[in-house]
Amino acid sequence: MLKQIDQDSLIIVNEETCQQIVSDAEAFTAVQDIFAAMARDDAYNFPVIREAIGYADALYGFKSGFDKAGKTLGVKSGGYWPGNANKGLTNHQSTVFLFDPDTGRLQALVAGNYLTAVRTAASSAVSINALARSDAKVLGMVGAGHQSTFQLRAAVRQRAFEKVVAWNPHPEMLPRLQSVAEELGIDFEAVDREVLGAQADVIITITSAFEPLLKAEWIKPGTHLACMGTDTVGKQEVASALVAQATVFTDEVAQSISLGEAQHGIAEGLIGEQDITPIGKVLNGDHVGRKSDEEITLFDGTGVGLQDLAVACVVAKAAREQGLGTLAAL
Repeated sequence: MLKQIDQDSLIIVNEETCQQIVSDAEAFTAVQDIFAAMARDDAYNFPVIREAIGYADALYGFKSGFDKAGKTLGVKSGGYWPGNANKGLTNHQSTVFLFDPDTGRLQALVAGNYLTAVRTAASSAVSINALARSDAKVLGMVGAGHQSTFQLRAAVRQRAFEKVVAWNPHPEMLPRLQSVAEELGIDFEAVDREVLGAQADVIITITSAFEPLLKAEWIKPGTHLACMGTDTVGKQEVASALVAQATVFTDEVAQSISLGEAQHGIAEGLIGEQDITPIGKVLNGDHVGRKSDEEITLFDGTGVGLQDLAVACVVAKAAREQGLGTLAAL
């Protein structure tokens, strides 16, 4: 606990404190606001650097940006270490650096592992709120890794789901999702992918797949899909034909076409950049969003640096106000 808050000092906020400070609702608001700001050209992301480092099968990189309306400037540094689960660590490891846009001075170091999960879940939740049918009752979950439970908790805040149907390539991991569903009072069933597509009104994919896990013919009319796992060149969670069949929305078009789920449909000539709409335009009332109950909508959640910065800013501000974190002199 901080005895004295010095606004000029660097504040360091660890994982435990982040979990204490940020709720699903606060993350939802921060992410929704930043998507809207991006669509107004009040905030923009810088080019992403994300590379295989040639060691530990790890992917490492940087995501950064500037929200000129909210005066938030910073960078998220980190990546994905697939062997971490065997070491008792989360596979995603990252830290967010926040800077004073007026001076360039470092203001905050915020642990990014929990924030990555909660902001990714908030992103899909924003898409569900904006694009899913209002009468959606069945939620489909493809993937049961670390981030899946965050996705489930955030999604159920957006619609009155009565059942969760789930599939994972490693079925022994599904009980973690089942326990959360039961905690939330929602029926749960492990199913194969074709059954999942036939039943689900909303589908969240949250995997690290490099091949399509869902085919177009499995998805029923009116479904909303939130594809949240594809954030690197070569990754893919759903068939290109499904992307082409859907009305596609995204966090940022530049990332969607280069490293998001839409990259494959673009490469195959099935869709064009003009076919992808920033979800911020829906939030700002510049695009109608879903046009009918029969339309399939798809949100390509590539994960932009501004999401991390927006949620980290909430943490840093709250930590100073509540006397949490550690102060360090620059």
